[in-house]
Amino acid sequence: MGSEMCIRDRDYIILLAGSSIGHNLVLTSFGESHGKCVGAVLDGCPAGLELDEKDLQKMLDLRRPGQSLVSTQRKEGDVVEILSGVFRGYTTGAPITTIIWNKDHDSKSYAKLKTSMRPGHSDYPAYVKYKKYNDHRGGGRFSGRLTATYVMSGAIARKLLKVTLGVETNAYTCKIGKIGMKNQATQQMLKSIYANEVRCPEKSIAGKMKKSILDARKKGDSLGGIIESVTNNIPIGLGEPIFSSLESELSRAIYSIPAVKGVEFGSGFSGSEKHGSQNNDSYTFRRGKVVTKTNNAGGILGGISNGMPIVMRVAFKPASSIGKIQETVDLKTKKNTKLRVEGRHDPCVVPRAPPVVDSIVSLVIADQALQGGFIKPVI
Repeated sequence: MGSEMCIRDRDYIILLAGSSIGHNLVLTSFGESHGKCVGAVLDGCPAGLELDEKDLQKMLDLRRPGQSLVSTQRKEGDVVEILSGVFRGYTTGAPITTIIWNKDHDSKSYAKLKTSMRPGHSDYPAYVKYKKYNDHRGGGRFSGRLTATYVMSGAIARKLLKVTLGVETNAYTCKIGKIGMKNQATQQMLKSIYANEVRCPEKSIAGKMKKSILDARKKGDSLGGIIESVTNNIPIGLGEPIFSSLESELSRAIYSIPAVKGVEFGSGFSGSEKHGSQNNDSYTFRRGKVVTKTNNAGGILGGISNGMPIVMRVAFKPASSIGKIQETVDLKTKKNTKLRVEGRHDPCVVPRAPPVVDSIVSLVIADQALQGGFIKPVI
């Protein structure tokens, strides 16, 4: 059924489009990288949340391209407009529609890519799936440009969580290539995430990360890395086991971010190397509250939040558009060929990813909070 998933429930059928996600708080993303605009519709946001375009613009500015040499040099202002769902400075409960007009897209370098498939990109499977009707310019619907739509709505969800539950999520770069932080960032360090271009709160490591990205860029190559996300003040009980467990919902949403290839919670894969006595989180009372002494579970047990911070790490592959000559095929000539990808591309997508991860996590947590009755329909 194309980009739709069909769920049959007795006497009716629910169609969930591939461009939408959420249960009670539903994000629908639209637009293409080189189209007229990109935008989002957020349905289910409670009425009474104080909101204006500045709330969204602040987060969009953090992911905006063209701000440093470690990211793409495409110059987009990414100025957001709210078209509906807000009246006299407050949400109305109606769908909130937001858009950004694309200004600095150059499609000329993509002309030859219509039939020459870029290694590492979605070009070939999209070409086959949509029978040549896919928009290939700048990756079209598969471009990282679309993460701006996540941030538009994610900024709303982030403010909703802060105002209603005091929940706050912070994502930061913890690894670029083989250069990484040894320990999780402290609460004090989280305040300095955006003090440098790579968005790593550890200054000495950030400098090494930047150098490695610039070195890769000079060679016409790219690097991947890891983002760590920490969400605090989470209420106990978010998540709907078993197939809508909190980990399931977060993972599904996170994998919608282009270039994401791995997700782990708490001790993650390293936990598989430990004994149970090492990995179990012992309970204790602290100021009258039940907490755990460690957080190897990453704040989730049995698919339900346990009140501890939700800690997850997200692995991003190296950016696929590189200046090196690569082997590929030309579907028009039906011959093997070589290709050098031209245009303006990120040598590493990781430094621009923290606000995107923050947005996705906030959308899922807010959706689960609405579903569980932790947030009411009217604030």
